[in-house]
Amino acid sequence: MNNPIPIAKVDIGPAEREAVLAVLESGWLVQGPQVAAFERRVAELCKAPHAIAVTSGTSALYLALKALGVGPGDEVIVPAFTWVATANSVELCGATAVFCDIDLATFNVTAEAVAQCITERTVGIVPVHQFGLMADMPALKQLADARGLWLMEDAACALGGQRDGVLPGQLSRAACFSFHPRKSITTGEGGMIVTNDDALAAHCRSLRNHGASVTSAQRHGAKNSFLVTEFDQVALNFRLTDLQAALGVAQLSRFDHFLAERHRCAAFYDSALGDHNWLHTPVVPNRCEHPYQSYVCLFAPEELTLRNLPRLEEQRNALLADLESQGIATRQGTHAPVRLPVYQTPRNIRPEEFPNAWMAHGLSIALPLYSGLSASDMQRVADALSAAFHKTAQPLRRAS
Repeated sequence: MNNPIPIAKVDIGPAEREAVLAVLESGWLVQGPQVAAFERRVAELCKAPHAIAVTSGTSALYLALKALGVGPGDEVIVPAFTWVATANSVELCGATAVFCDIDLATFNVTAEAVAQCITERTVGIVPVHQFGLMADMPALKQLADARGLWLMEDAACALGGQRDGVLPGQLSRAACFSFHPRKSITTGEGGMIVTNDDALAAHCRSLRNHGASVTSAQRHGAKNSFLVTEFDQVALNFRLTDLQAALGVAQLSRFDHFLAERHRCAAFYDSALGDHNWLHTPVVPNRCEHPYQSYVCLFAPEELTLRNLPRLEEQRNALLADLESQGIATRQGTHAPVRLPVYQTPRNIRPEEFPNAWMAHGLSIALPLYSGLSASDMQRVADALSAAFHKTAQPLRRAS
């Protein structure tokens, strides 16, 4: 067997190792000067006054929603095709996640679809910039303002993305990023809330630190440091460590390189797969900068309907299993929460309610993409994908 090709691979170099070692040698491992430095760098990158580091992208979503006052009786609109954390964060605030179907070409929600989901209980909208491609924020902002709703972005994959010159967080109350190892930069686990709202930023900083009025680092450097911090609200610990933040700062110093590598890989796949009429490669609208957290295609060997979806999904899975047998890792793009038992069963959700999300769940394909992925390995992926398509199509044709 050829060498395995993973779905993602973390690029860690001497700068990252030295940064983490320096923190270990400093003796200060918890949230401190490195977290502050990481926050400043992300805020600068996003052209925002505030960035609040937390333990994960999910934590960022949850804390931002709590700071926005989301609670029982509220409805928040989220995509029907997204990592389950988007909906879970709403539900864990005691509110109801209202699912909105997506545009199958971009995997994002549209303002027109969101408008159909608004009720008298709706308080906000959480668009997801799926796989890094930004949703149409100007249109969503116009809708939200007209209906008296707030916008908050699930920008977990979108660091480095922009649309119409707009960066994540510039047209919303907050944008929430993830630094999971499959993202453009990583801190192992980690997240960031970026906002232009002073009060929201202060609230999020308190919520990540048990509801404390000051941080441990601030207390240790102040007079009467022997006294315990004052706590103004009930909250939990969502603090990022200085170890993780040091890794993040070092990764950010190479961010331009990481983005260039992702664009290189995407351009190669675009060229190698562009003539396959059974596979739709990623769509990038005009005036969009796609950071390509993932390279996600849509398997569409014929016109897609809910009726032929089970058969095509079976073929998609057989195709990916064939690549797996050759040591090539792939994934479905992400899942549709409306197809997961935690939401589908209690709500009795039917495919007809969210046809595009249903099909994206069953027919999306994420290909290997990471810094340093060689052209020869990408060609191997493209060749194996094409061969697997023709191989898996034959038994299904005979069965039908």
